[in-house]
Amino acid sequence: MKKCLVILVCWLSWICTTAQTVHQAVHIRETDRAFWLREMDRLARPVLESLAQDSLRINMPQVTSVNVDNRDHRIQVQYLEVLGRVLSGIAPWLQLEGGDAEEVQLRMQYRKWTIQGLENALDSAANDFMRFDIGGQQLVDASFLAIAVVRAPWIWENLPVKYQKQLVESIKTTRRFRPVYSNWLLFCAMNEVFLAKYGLDWDVVRVDYGLRQLEQWYVGDGMYQDGVHYAFDYYNSFVIHPYLAAIVDVLENKTEAYKDMFGKIKKRNLRYAAILERLINTDGTYPPSGRSVIYRGATFHHLADMAWKGRLPQELKPKQVRGALTAVLRKTMEAPTTYEKGWLTIGLYGAQPSLGDFYNNQGSPYICANLFLPLGLPATDDFWTGDSLPWTAQQIWSGAAAVKDYGVDLR
Repeated sequence: MKKCLVILVCWLSWICTTAQTVHQAVHIRETDRAFWLREMDRLARPVLESLAQDSLRINMPQVTSVNVDNRDHRIQVQYLEVLGRVLSGIAPWLQLEGGDAEEVQLRMQYRKWTIQGLENALDSAANDFMRFDIGGQQLVDASFLAIAVVRAPWIWENLPVKYQKQLVESIKTTRRFRPVYSNWLLFCAMNEVFLAKYGLDWDVVRVDYGLRQLEQWYVGDGMYQDGVHYAFDYYNSFVIHPYLAAIVDVLENKTEAYKDMFGKIKKRNLRYAAILERLINTDGTYPPSGRSVIYRGATFHHLADMAWKGRLPQELKPKQVRGALTAVLRKTMEAPTTYEKGWLTIGLYGAQPSLGDFYNNQGSPYICANLFLPLGLPATDDFWTGDSLPWTAQQIWSGAAAVKDYGVDLR
């Protein structure tokens, strides 16, 4: 009898283990989009839920880099900074319709928080009212909010007219600030392109200057220098390529004045996307070079943008890019100290205060939300369906065949 019981227990244990293994296998097949959504929710929820409840200033820690230049000012601007950076990344997902019931419900909640949060941010009587006129950094932050609304017309269409007008006037307020002679020229341009997209008066000169100057700063093989000197950092992905792509998307339907330039920009967009994919190591790590490394997954803002828009270079399959970006997302978010009390810390792999730059505050690392742009693709899109594929580093370092890389002259 004892022997029978032992056999029965072992059999039941095997059944349970097998069932668990099958469940895990199914879960693995479902993981990527579900994982992305969980990470997006984990990152964005404290920001947008707090703002919708008019309590962002109460709940958001007042943290700055240990290398900060002006602590009081950096804290003053962190609220608009975190709002623009989060919305710029989740905007395509807010724009999307459909999905399973759980995702639809989550999107409905975020849409509600987004509109209520923007109303509080733009209402001078609200606790979380955000001024756009207290320093040059707000030129930057306004542009991230602008590109968010460009990416998600749903936001503009569902924002009450009163707050549409307030948003427009707030963004125009940043015209008073002189941009740094760098990628900041594109922040000026993006604010104007937002106005152009929605049929409002916009300053053609600010856009023209930014486009012409970036053309002068093109150095080759798909890359631009950021100002008068070239630096090996990721500002081509943080700002330059995604902003140029967004500008092209809006203005090519309004004027043919930049037809030749826009053609070059599109080709450079493709080349730099290919370069970024090759920088992702087999485990999702990448070279931590240059300033702003605490922006984590925003290092691949441009690659995520190209994937969302369905414009990946021919040699990159959507499923391989999904695999690469998922690896980056896991690696940059897996450290136990990535969050403190629900808020992102300053660092690349967890909390690493020494990696902060003089301009970093609690809102700065939230630019990593731009890694989530492909969530704007439906779950049925080729990017999301089926198993992911090995990306270039995995192909090469496993001894498999891989596409040969060459530089390209795109002047």
